[in-house]
Amino acid sequence: MAALTYLAVIPARGGSKALPGKNIRPLRGKPMLAWSIAAALACQRIGRVIVSTDDPEIARAATACGAHVPFLRPAALAADDTPTEPVLLHVLDELEKEGSVPGAVVLLQPTSPLRRAGTLERAITLFEREAADSLVSVCESHHFFWSNPSAPKALYDFRNRPRRQDIPPPQRWYRENGSVYITRTPLLRAERNRLGGRIAMFVMSEEESWEVDTAADFAIVESLMSTEAGT
Repeated sequence: MAALTYLAVIPARGGSKALPGKNIRPLRGKPMLAWSIAAALACQRIGRVIVSTDDPEIARAATACGAHVPFLRPAALAADDTPTEPVLLHVLDELEKEGSVPGAVVLLQPTSPLRRAGTLERAITLFEREAADSLVSVCESHHFFWSNPSAPKALYDFRNRPRRQDIPPPQRWYRENGSVYITRTPLLRAERNRLGGRIAMFVMSEEESWEVDTAADFAIVESLMSTEAGT
């Protein structure tokens, strides 16, 4: 059986409102999306790295960082409320015109720049070992959740508050961290969703799981990356 081919897609539109220009905002001397591009380029299992953007400035930055930007994303797929899946399908449609169809798509959000060396290789290894159709990256959540402020309801037994280390793994909570998704191409086309079929859950560290949506997030990630680098 031929080895599965992997395409990395990094979606980076130009119209961020909460943190304008965040995808190319300098983060430790590089545009923020450069960190996701570098992680993908360093993964030997990924054959091609494409940045999907509607913004020529982002396209130039991505190309300078080693990614491919073979086409610009249409404006209709770059609105505030545009889901990610149509963006991925647009990339596949354009590649199909070239006769190039990957076996699976690795979706990397540029707003999750902190991925350690080897993380993507481990994700792909798990994906294949589990014979999965899709994969979602998560991190363990150590929080106790409540709902409905007008009629507070605990989502755990507050009368018997557990210690984190005493909670058995099957009963622990994990949150989707937005960093890595892998989807077999036929499933992505059929379901129009990045997740479906047999789903593998790839657990990442809490440090790797920060998403940059605000200036505060950016400052935290920059500090974490400085600590990881020892500077």
